[in-house]
Amino acid sequence: MATGKPRILQDGRDMIWTVLALLALCMFVLFASGNWTFGLKAGAGDDKVPAFDVSAALAADARSMPFPVRRPATPEGWKPNSGSTQMVGGKVSSNVGWISTKGAYVQLTQTDATEDELVANLGGYDARGAGRQDAGGQSWVVYEGEKGNTFWIADLGDVRIGVRSQGPDADIRTIAEAVIAQQPLAASTR
Repeated sequence: MATGKPRILQDGRDMIWTVLALLALCMFVLFASGNWTFGLKAGAGDDKVPAFDVSAALAADARSMPFPVRRPATPEGWKPNSGSTQMVGGKVSSNVGWISTKGAYVQLTQTDATEDELVANLGGYDARGAGRQDAGGQSWVVYEGEKGNTFWIADLGDVRIGVRSQGPDADIRTIAEAVIAQQPLAASTR
């Protein structure tokens, strides 16, 4: 008969070694499965960024929205990755997004909500005006919102267009110019 200490009375070293072995096993499984990224190299070319059909989404939105919807061309090297509709101050909005070549997320929002309602939606109630920019021959009001978001809004009369990103202003300008360059989708596709 062995006369060692009962298992419960042993020190915590075996528990530490067991936890370390389990962590090493978990790390191995994550790396082997390809579900692990550090995010340092994520960009438009990263295969982990989900693909999204912006053209189909905006065509569907154009058929159901009470305002004209524009479909900008996807900039070279950018990857479309998201789309949604949501309420902005009691009005519906069309939202699509891309990952730019610089790795920044850029969102395009189109709505017939007022500019104040769109500002609150894109930047929070603490958003503040930061001047004006001209892009695509259109005057845009620049705002700075919470969490480092910068966004530009253009009022085209029957629709307000907002472009938001935490990336460089050049990315915002790229989408702002691309959306203004397009005519609203034809009534036959709406």
